[in-house]
Amino acid sequence: MSKEILSQSFNFEGQVALVTGSGRGLGRMIAETLLNGGAAIALHDINEEAPNAFGESPSLTALAATLSGRGGAKVMSVIGDISKEDDTKAMVKKVEAALGPISILVNCAGGDIAAKGGKPNPNDALYISLEDAHAVMNRNFMGTMLMCRAVVPGMVQRQNGAVINFGSLNGHIGVSPEVVYGCAKAAILHYTRCLALEMRPHGVRVNAVSPGPTTTARFLATRTTDPAKMDGVSLERYAKPAEIAHAVAFLASSQAGFVNGQVLRVDGGMTLFAG
Repeated sequence: MSKEILSQSFNFEGQVALVTGSGRGLGRMIAETLLNGGAAIALHDINEEAPNAFGESPSLTALAATLSGRGGAKVMSVIGDISKEDDTKAMVKKVEAALGPISILVNCAGGDIAAKGGKPNPNDALYISLEDAHAVMNRNFMGTMLMCRAVVPGMVQRQNGAVINFGSLNGHIGVSPEVVYGCAKAAILHYTRCLALEMRPHGVRVNAVSPGPTTTARFLATRTTDPAKMDGVSLERYAKPAEIAHAVAFLASSQAGFVNGQVLRVDGGMTLFAG
């Protein structure tokens, strides 16, 4: 992450941001970008060791210490399962006690992960196990909804806040495999629109990003990549984590103060269709 250029064009001073799934990958880059803009940051992951899965940090606590060492706004960490309501409430309570009211919520945690870990197998429309289907839906759609339920009522009371949910290209087009994952992401995108409609009178903005393939440590470690798509002038390449983070930062910022209920596909034009 240190090799990527962090945005300095957004001012988040006085803001408190909770970024789920920010122990590694896209979530971490988003947290670093918001921190660079002056926001106090609550890092989150499902367990203390998650950031070490692909060698990005020894632990969530260690990552918080590293980012805190850069000076500026405060950084803390919380651990919890976003698919469990009690966990989401406890995390929000801990963050707000330490940092103050959450004004930016980024629901980045998710993934196409089976009930017992790894990818569901089979992972299609008809034969994925119900156990794995429930696990994928809970990890993605239900987790996003529960985090919003824990954070957004406070934003309504304060008449201020920004929520950025995470979709995926899989939520826009028919796919196989990863069918249930695609359905979960499609549900998140429509939930974003519905919540945005409900929040219009309260000054709380709810938007989403749908990234294309992105060169996170996990992506590079678990996929066979095309060297021709790693760099270059062409947009027919993989995204860099900072490119997704900058889109999130825009949606969280005052520059997007009249943007609500929108889905920003950050994919270099991989999907070009109306809507």
